[in-house]
Amino acid sequence: MGIAAMLAFLPTFFLGPWMGVFADRWDRRKVLVATQTSAMILAFVFAILVQTRVIALWHVFVLATLLGIVSALDFPSTQAFIGDIAGMARVREAIILNASIFQVSRMIGPALAGWGIGYLGVASAFWINGVTFLAVIASLLAIRGSQIRRTSTGRPLQEFREGLAFLRKETRAQDLLAFSVMVTFFGISSIIILPAVVSLVLGGGADMLGFLLASSGAGALVGALVLTPLAQRARRTGSMLAANVVWSGAWLVLFSFTRTFVFTAVTIFFVSLTIPVVLTTANGLLQILAPPDMRGRLLSIYLMISFGAQPIAALLIGIAADAFTPMGAILLNGALMIVAAGALVGLRSGLLSWEARATIAGASAGPPAR
Repeated sequence: MGIAAMLAFLPTFFLGPWMGVFADRWDRRKVLVATQTSAMILAFVFAILVQTRVIALWHVFVLATLLGIVSALDFPSTQAFIGDIAGMARVREAIILNASIFQVSRMIGPALAGWGIGYLGVASAFWINGVTFLAVIASLLAIRGSQIRRTSTGRPLQEFREGLAFLRKETRAQDLLAFSVMVTFFGISSIIILPAVVSLVLGGGADMLGFLLASSGAGALVGALVLTPLAQRARRTGSMLAANVVWSGAWLVLFSFTRTFVFTAVTIFFVSLTIPVVLTTANGLLQILAPPDMRGRLLSIYLMISFGAQPIAALLIGIAADAFTPMGAILLNGALMIVAAGALVGLRSGLLSWEARATIAGASAGPPAR
């Protein structure tokens, strides 16, 4: 399972920035129709292999890799398409809604999948999964967004370098990506090793793990639905982001000292509470900071960090857990999270007083995309 998950995420890390070039070049709606159709086909292939009882481990690895490649193009196209259909004036609200839907699906999806596998069988679950893509494809065909596309130079490497050049000169975009790195490498990775905490520290099983994952999901959902909209109104955006990162880090430190199920459930809830605040805020502001014809490239770098880097972060905390025990690794992550936030604030003059409202107002007043 770990290898399959790694194969599904690594293409986003290695290919994501390049796929962002094509997300800017091509019609994003058509790209999403193609990626969703490809994902549907892969689900049906999986269902056929299971139904005919010829499924082998290498099939799982190949399909996971192919899905990862599809996702590497789908992720930046999806996020940029949100800006296309919502417009810069409403993009942050649209991203909050998208994040909320993601957190709800994260909580409900595994439960529905488990029910489907238990009552209908593995093959039926994959057939149903494939059929659900039809609703997404139909919705995409009915949607019309306004996208600004640049004239292709025919040189993807040059266009990729243009995205990096913009990032080098846009200090606040760098800060947003840095905060995203912190919550991915130190926050999300600590949640990934919950199975080790349950088995080695708490002495529990699958039921306990399920409850703890539900607690984490509930925290993320509350963060997405309640805290993120409030965070958008914060006057000092830099201070708000730094405080949210430090909050998660502090609760990780407390989490590392837990030895009971109840305290673990409480601390993991509060660890997860502010992670979507940071990631959703970074996503929305990057869409506003980026030129309209460069959003795909900039968002692909963000997605490489926030999603594609998760297997690497999981590997690193796994090594740390072997060296220092799972709780020692979580303590290290929490401390590094706090130190990293403090270091960024210390190195970036004016970060704590940075207000994103002026940037948002300027983007909202600009001409609509055609």
